[in-house]
Amino acid sequence: MKSICIFLAEGFEEMEAMFPLDVMRRGGLSVKTVSVTGEKTVVSSHGVPVVADMLFEELCAEEVEMIVLPGGIPGAINLDAHAGLDKLIGEFVKANKPMAAICAGPMVYGKRGLLKGLKATCYPGFDKYLEGAEYTGNMVEKSANFILGKGPGAAPEFAFAILEHFSGAEKALEVKKGMLLA
Repeated sequence: MKSICIFLAEGFEEMEAMFPLDVMRRGGLSVKTVSVTGEKTVVSSHGVPVVADMLFEELCAEEVEMIVLPGGIPGAINLDAHAGLDKLIGEFVKANKPMAAICAGPMVYGKRGLLKGLKATCYPGFDKYLEGAEYTGNMVEKSANFILGKGPGAAPEFAFAILEHFSGAEKALEVKKGMLLA
């Protein structure tokens, strides 16, 4: 079964991983958290241990429907340095599959030149890594195959943008109402 995968590295921003996870699961999407650390328990940037659904080594690339990268420091830096994730991103580019990232996470795509000519957003100061992109500073930016979020405060809008991408505006609104956000 294909799943949206949220990749967790030591030092990830918990709100940027857990809020989208919660929203997408409420919306009925198949979502898995994937540890890139070699251990299922991954510690967030604020010291919160989270048990991932699976290890990166257990991942079947053909079953990944979307890559989602939370920010957080050093989480985003650790994601950027992961060779297996780098290879998976390359496969996604070739297959024209959707990718998302929030906060410092968009730098992973930007440093690879994947955002050239696109509107993009990220945490202020990380825009220097968005090679060739038009930095907007918007809370969420949807451009080509990318959904990008600015930071922790953008987590709800980012999460609903992903849900809407897969399930439509009506389903996103239904989940928002159920969460008392609309």
